[in-house]
Amino acid sequence: MTTRRQILAAAGLQCLLPQWAIGALPVGSARQAFELTIRDTAIPIAGRQGRAQTINGSLPGPLLRMREGDRVSISVRNQLTTDTSLHWHGLLVPPGMDGVPGISFPGIPPGDSFTYQFRLRQAGTYWYHSHSEFQEPLGVYAPLIVDPLEPEPFAYDREFIIVLSDWSFEHPRRIYSKLKKHADYYNRNLPGLDQALRDERGIRAAIGEDVEWSRMRMMQTDIADVTGATFTYLLNGHSTMDPWLGVFVPGERIRLRFINAAAMTYFNVRLPGVPMTVVQSDGQNLQPFETDEFQLAVAETLDVLISPRAGTPHTLIAEAMDRSGLVFGSISSEPGEPPAAPALRAPPKRTMADMGHGDGHAHHDHRNHGHDQGSARPEQGHADSASKPVAEASWEPRRGPGVANVVSSPSSRLDEPGTGLENVAHRTLTYAQFAAHRGRSVTPIPQREFTLHLTGNMHRYMWSFDGERYSKRTEPIELIQGECVRFTLINHTMMEHPIHLHGMWMELENGKSPLARKHTISVKPAERLSVLVIPDEPGDWAFHCHLLLHMKAGMNRVVRVIPAADSGNRHA
Repeated sequence: MTTRRQILAAAGLQCLLPQWAIGALPVGSARQAFELTIRDTAIPIAGRQGRAQTINGSLPGPLLRMREGDRVSISVRNQLTTDTSLHWHGLLVPPGMDGVPGISFPGIPPGDSFTYQFRLRQAGTYWYHSHSEFQEPLGVYAPLIVDPLEPEPFAYDREFIIVLSDWSFEHPRRIYSKLKKHADYYNRNLPGLDQALRDERGIRAAIGEDVEWSRMRMMQTDIADVTGATFTYLLNGHSTMDPWLGVFVPGERIRLRFINAAAMTYFNVRLPGVPMTVVQSDGQNLQPFETDEFQLAVAETLDVLISPRAGTPHTLIAEAMDRSGLVFGSISSEPGEPPAAPALRAPPKRTMADMGHGDGHAHHDHRNHGHDQGSARPEQGHADSASKPVAEASWEPRRGPGVANVVSSPSSRLDEPGTGLENVAHRTLTYAQFAAHRGRSVTPIPQREFTLHLTGNMHRYMWSFDGERYSKRTEPIELIQGECVRFTLINHTMMEHPIHLHGMWMELENGKSPLARKHTISVKPAERLSVLVIPDEPGDWAFHCHLLLHMKAGMNRVVRVIPAADSGNRHA
């Protein structure tokens, strides 16, 4: 029988994996200086040869382990033929160090280098990636851990970093081009007669439902734009052909640091038979709670503690949200052969709740908006506006070909676990469970409110905020340093959107106290949720959907933080 070691050696994979991605090895100690090189590299993935853009020749890239309070220096050399960049996802850094070309950073030209320098103001699990063109899905991503100055409020004996990602042998630019021409190109779960015949409600009801969704120019199977039809899913650079193995000593309590570094894939993650205690989200400590499965949005991180049993390997499963594919690994007290690959569960379908209602009737406005009907602007209220219900927002997104639908009755879905997890028999994570481990005893009252509409036209593959595709002419959202602002996000599309705000925290208003801080918020279809933001670093910051192709298509804005000393002239 071929052993795991023989498979790795034959593929030449082990030499291309960073040390942290080989589960039996320690993950290293904190440093203050790093040297990174971004270049083209030939790599074997899932038995095939591909070309990636890598950091120091590995996919994923090397772990950067740092210590809270330290001033770090990261030298990045570009050996590509195009400009490159690195963004420190979730870290609070000066705008010139944030690494977003065209906003606060010029980019690193071919053959040149740049040294990022900043002081670490936080601890936790983060990651870093390119913010240039399509380099991130080609391999320019890696984990980043900041060790805390003070002891954490939980204990563990060993840790494993779990980086989930999606890889395609098609260039992402080609994938994007196909979606612009045919948005359902990668959807291999289209409704058909065979599905209708198998429907337990009967063929008449099934076909009638399909007709109703077609009339709305939507499909229940629109779960993911890009699927397992082209993606190979990876766990620490390993595919299902060479599963990752984490080895522990019996009796150990283990910390799993999950990072979703995928370009386009939400993952539903479970470890059957092993309860998971959630202790951290997006690098910030939470009041602990147990779960059996969680949905991890693109760009989110989640830390859990487990106490696995010795003996039989435990299978760690990361299933694409649309269930077009999965990747798995194992956690075991003994090195050996991996467990058998788990079977995919039945594909989920969109529901009327994703349309804005759970009563069986869609309440979207589907008029053909061929011309703009006014420009959406942020609501700028006063301090007492915090008492006004969010649902009283009086304006709608800009109308036009990029806005296929307007949800008339968005609702809170914070207590829902996410697509595909609605009816599972075990416990699932929801945002309603999140509460910070430590924080303010009194929640601040917002001084101003902004409503941001998430808009799109799936058939034309157009994505935007407030119906406006981002361009250099798009006016920034202006905030004042130190003020408290409420952002209400309303999703008018039938897709989940992981919304990422650079340079500051979003505090999730979910009824819990203290409010949990997030750098990436997943907004479900037809959902309305609110976050509080208190900016403290003046400058221009990116605010975008972290589904890479949605961002490329226009779901992007700039938040401009004005120094408090200058705010009197701006808002006199």
